Amino acid sequence: MGAIEIKSERIEWEELLTFNTEKKVEFFSKNGRIFDVLISQQFDRALLDAFYNIANSIRKIAKQKGGMDWLQTLLSHKRAMLYFIQPSTRTFLSFMNACHILGIKLSEVRDPSTSSEVKGETPEDTIRTFSSYVDVIIMRHPQEGFAERAAWVLNNSDRPVPIVNAGSGKDQHPTQALLDIYTLQRSFEATGGIDGKSIAMVGDLARGRTVRSLSYLLGNFSDVKIYYVAPPQFKMKDDIKLFLDKKNISYYECDDLESVLPVVDAVYMTRIQDEHDVNGESKNVDFNKYHLHERHLKSLKESAIIMHPLPRRNEIDVRIDNDHRAMYWRQERNGMWIRAALLIKLFGLEDVITSY
Repeated sequence: MGAIEIKSERIEWEELLTFNTEKKVEFFSKNGRIFDVLISQQFDRALLDAFYNIANSIRKIAKQKGGMDWLQTLLSHKRAMLYFIQPSTRTFLSFMNACHILGIKLSEVRDPSTSSEVKGETPEDTIRTFSSYVDVIIMRHPQEGFAERAAWVLNNSDRPVPIVNAGSGKDQHPTQALLDIYTLQRSFEATGGIDGKSIAMVGDLARGRTVRSLSYLLGNFSDVKIYYVAPPQFKMKDDIKLFLDKKNISYYECDDLESVLPVVDAVYMTRIQDEHDVNGESKNVDFNKYHLHERHLKSLKESAIIMHPLPRRNEIDVRIDNDHRAMYWRQERNGMWIRAALLIKLFGLEDVITSY
């Protein structure tokens, strides 16, 4: 990555909280390059296109044993910490295998009861400890905003290493949004890409960090239309809609899934986020109206795709799995490639990949 610029002045946490998004993006960059990966607003169109090209190059190189062997030499001198103290299957394995592809050595903590946090160590001191041993910290944490706080701690230290947010409470999940955009880009490669497409996001939108992060990234494309389909009590929050207004992105809100199926190019299904219930808010909601059934397939365009960040419960009928429009299993695999691309970008090796 080259020499890391150390901040000459300490930025207090309370001051950082007053920063607007643009200033935060600057703080979490180094030498004009992305350094910490924390929020979807850090990714502009040029960066998304770069990730797309890097990921495609990596997956082509990896098709042959010689290519895979070469990839595993690129970052064999680097070490990563997977700090996942919130349940995860896909994101954890996706990052783990992205690291394997690039030869990165791994450490992991998945249960804070096995760390010194049970002795009263603060999470901030835990992060400082990790930074002593590794070159990047990839973390999933139940507390909203903690990834930003971890990055603030290290950026004000004498050993700043990148923090990658792999899911932060019900706030954001930027690398999930990256793989979602990558899936959309690959799916619509033959029809002009994402520009001009209509995308429905369905389910518990108020508490779904994946749909929030994806909405931010869609602000980088032109003539996109978003259909938010949700129960009234779980509709998309106003901060996302204000963002889309500023980006001149058209969005529509309704609670009738069947009415939007014939007009959209992608349906992004989500599950009930009832782990965030405080007083049983989900119990009296008829979520069946927001499930995709086999009978709905006849309403969808033949060229449309169906996505889901997984895990699912029953919001997509399993009989849909083998339909050519079901993209969620490919979407899952795409996560490994795009996260490998992200690590290549963080460590400044994109030119090495594209010139292979």
